Amino acid sequence: MFDALTSFVTEQFAALHGHVFETGVLPVLHELGLGGYAEQAFDGTEFFLIGAIEVTMLAVVFGLLEKWYPAEVQSDDGAKRVDVIYTMLHRLGFIPLLMFLLLAPVVDKLDGALRMHDIIPWKLEDALPFLNDSPWLSFFFYLVILDFVAYWLHRAQHQINLWWALHSLHHSQRQMSFWSDDRNHLLDDFVMDGAFALVALLIGVAPAQFVTIVIATRVIESLSHANLKVSFGRIGEYLLVSPRFHRFHHGIGVGHEGVTRGVNFAVLFPIWDVLFRTANFENNYPPTGIRDQLDGKEYGRGFWAQQWLGLQRLVHVFLP
Repeated sequence: MFDALTSFVTEQFAALHGHVFETGVLPVLHELGLGGYAEQAFDGTEFFLIGAIEVTMLAVVFGLLEKWYPAEVQSDDGAKRVDVIYTMLHRLGFIPLLMFLLLAPVVDKLDGALRMHDIIPWKLEDALPFLNDSPWLSFFFYLVILDFVAYWLHRAQHQINLWWALHSLHHSQRQMSFWSDDRNHLLDDFVMDGAFALVALLIGVAPAQFVTIVIATRVIESLSHANLKVSFGRIGEYLLVSPRFHRFHHGIGVGHEGVTRGVNFAVLFPIWDVLFRTANFENNYPPTGIRDQLDGKEYGRGFWAQQWLGLQRLVHVFLP
């Protein structure tokens, strides 16, 4: 039953993908004299459609949940509109996949150069050959490894002043919602997603598998940022990052201060915070934002203002 449903959905999506590409994208390419980029455009169309479906489902499901179980009453919808722009740019443009595809030729050349000198690059399947027999097990292993990497990259965003100058934009949202996940400075996106994609390539993640990992991760991140008064219970809170767990990470004076410059850094699995002593399971839903906003510091309301102020903060780290 499940296999039949999966096959049906795959066939329907393939038909939609082909129709949109042939009737909408390909004619434009030929008109612009860019027919040589048809293969790349075909892949790009697929990623755009996946992103459009994902955003639509998030808006419907999480939008309703936020109305039914809000962590706080929010009145300033204008403050959240810019987050919608970030979501569209990131999900429809698929920046992580773009970085993956840009880095792939570089890694392939490095792989070839090493093999010419009889140096065989390490792949996860080489160390764990049983993963070749189970796509689902392979997916889970890659997901866990990449989530471990994401945990440490996230901690670096808080602990390295240069990086925090950019990442602080993400924390400046005072009315957090499921749209807030992609509220990042563009430079922050390229550094984070570039590092993430590079690790994925180095351990042998296939492009199709990488897309699935990114989608699964982003859906959970959208849920964890949602304005929901929801926890996953005594056991569930240790298994998957919940809206309560991640909201504490965004809490004013709680989530990004102290010796570790924050708590609850995990993206998917709280076990990393438990192991490295950055977990806080207090059952609380604090106001979100950054402490200096209470003293009047501005992070900008519009997209370009936020990007410009981020660059200014970056310069001020170099030139205090």
